[in-house]
Formats: sequence, C-alpha cells, structure tokens
Amino acid sequence: MATVWGKHFFALGPLLALGVVAALALFLRWAFPGRNTSLVERKARPGNLEDYGLLTAVGSPASAIEASMWQQALKDSGIRSTLAQTTQGVRVMVRRDDVVQAESALARVRGKQP
Repeated sequence: MATVWGKHFFALGPLLALGVVAALALFLRWAFPGRNTSLVERKARPGNLEDYGLLTAVGSPASAIEASMWQQALKDSGIRSTLAQTTQGVRVMVRRDDVVQAESALARVRGKQP
C-alpha cells in the first residue's frame, strides 16, 4: 500500500531546501538591517590626529621611502609603529608609552640623512 507522499516524495527535498534558504534570508535581514551596517570593507578615509586613540604621531615623512626607513628604525629599536593617512598628511604613529623611545630612534635616523 502506497503512502500519500509516495508519488510526490521527490518534491519534499527541494521544498525543504527552499524553506531553509527563505528562513535564513529573513533572519539575515533582521540581524543586519539598513545599508550602513554592511560587513564589506569600506575605503579608508583620513582622520584627525585625535581620532587614533592610544596612538600618537611621532613624525611626518616626506616620502614613502622615508616612511619605510623610519618604520624600519623603529622596528630595530623594538617599537611597533604604523602609518596613518590623517587630514594633516601621512604620519608615523606609535603607542603613547613608546613616544620618547621612538623620538630618540627617529632622531638617530634623521641625523644619518643628508
């Protein structure tokens, strides 16, 4: 004796998959509403020097080569640094705790430059 779903059982799988996808779509619309909450990375935009939290600017290199030299000198001194595009131009940023050491390391590098 055949069951009621016997002839149409093949349609159950795709219908179930469609229901799961629809439920997931509704959940994601609820969890991430609006256009301004995208998880896609946005283009970086310059900020003020005060917008970098615990980082402090210790110099503004004139070129990418100079910035690379400064970062290498800081790295050799055991100081972590980063380059930040601010509204005032490119700045070499370090943690506030490392400012004095970073300035002395950069002073040694600047003294070697002609």
